[in-house]
Amino acid sequence: MKLTPAQLDQLQASALALPGAGSELLWDGVTVLKVEGKMFATFVADALAYKVADGDFLALSGLPGVRPAPYLARAHWISVASSEALPLAELAAGLAASHRLVLSKLPKKVRAAYGL
Repeated sequence: MKLTPAQLDQLQASALALPGAGSELLWDGVTVLKVEGKMFATFVADALAYKVADGDFLALSGLPGVRPAPYLARAHWISVASSEALPLAELAAGLAASHRLVLSKLPKKVRAAYGL
């Protein structure tokens, strides 16, 4: 089942509620979610994309409605256009995990401000 605009809005709102998260409109209408200036998710009209753990990339990108994210696959990002394989709760958890993954790569002082 394709993700609806309402579902995408709900997921975007939950991601924006994460500590330090903000959004920016780039690339002809792509909403980019960032933390400390680093991307952790993108939203377009009918899909979202986010970073996943290296070990989860292959398994997740092979699920129905999920594929490697264009231009970002080498950094282990997936694109999700359907809730067939990943329900909304799992997508929200994936966005939160992406947020943590991006924060974990930042300098120690920044991580400490977020409790990492």
